[in-house]
Amino acid sequence: MNGVLIVDKPSGLTSHDVVNRVRRILDQPSVGHLGTLDPLATGLLPLVTGSLTRLAQFYTSSEKTYEGTIRFGFATDTYDSDGEPSSPTQTVNVVLEELRDLAGGFVGLIDQMPPPFSAKKIKGVPAYRLARKHKDVPLKVVKVEIKEFKILGVEGDRASFRARVASGTYMRSVAHDMGQRMGCGAHLTSLRRTAVGEFTLGDAHTLEELSAAARVNRPDEVEAMFIHPRRLLPQFPCVTESDEIAAQIRNGRAANLPELSQAKQVKVFAGQRELIAIATRIAGTLFHPRIVLPATGPMGIAKEPSP
Repeated sequence: MNGVLIVDKPSGLTSHDVVNRVRRILDQPSVGHLGTLDPLATGLLPLVTGSLTRLAQFYTSSEKTYEGTIRFGFATDTYDSDGEPSSPTQTVNVVLEELRDLAGGFVGLIDQMPPPFSAKKIKGVPAYRLARKHKDVPLKVVKVEIKEFKILGVEGDRASFRARVASGTYMRSVAHDMGQRMGCGAHLTSLRRTAVGEFTLGDAHTLEELSAAARVNRPDEVEAMFIHPRRLLPQFPCVTESDEIAAQIRNGRAANLPELSQAKQVKVFAGQRELIAIATRIAGTLFHPRIVLPATGPMGIAKEPSP
């Protein structure tokens, strides 16, 4: 099975937990995700299956949108409510306008220190593994971009927000840094991802929905949960080619695609649903397949095994 599936991740599961669950549900060993969500977080987790895992390279810089809540009054070692307090607790009543002014200072290109409990690699070792062993976590400040950061409301010591950020931005670090600037400490108490690239929560399905369709052996229902291939990578134009040209491209050979002379990269289809390649323009109307996807076989859906 080759496709892109959007899962509405529940809180308490890691992104890898979701990947493993979907592997069992679909009886598909080749499943990956397009951007980690912390266990605390919920929401949009795009998964790629089968040969379409090769499309992951095109999503590494996808913009993401979040909604969430920050609690002021103390910091935690994980920068969210899953961690242990790392500063004294203070009684705080945040003021909406003051917080909105503070949030404005985080918009744009900023320096950000990733959380010590994160998947950032230190000499090949994820930072969270070192942090769990109470070892030194020598992370470096990185440049990130926050395109929008709005405080939606406040209640007591908590503030709700919406943010639109470039890839690599940690909202946990934003919450932590806001607490430091206010001098009272802060941490993230909830986070929901509502969009990644071209995908929104309207595309998402729960693990329970996917599992139910698989258990009753309804491959059409399962297939309908996957994103239509023509919706993928909307920045690349689509072209549907004849059997002759499709065979040429499947064999890794360049082909003339005169209808797309201005495009730099294109999605090449055989029929309405079968994405066979991403091709790059060499010169004029000549395109060379950058990646070639194998022919789609019949969809086989297996029941999720009992735990």
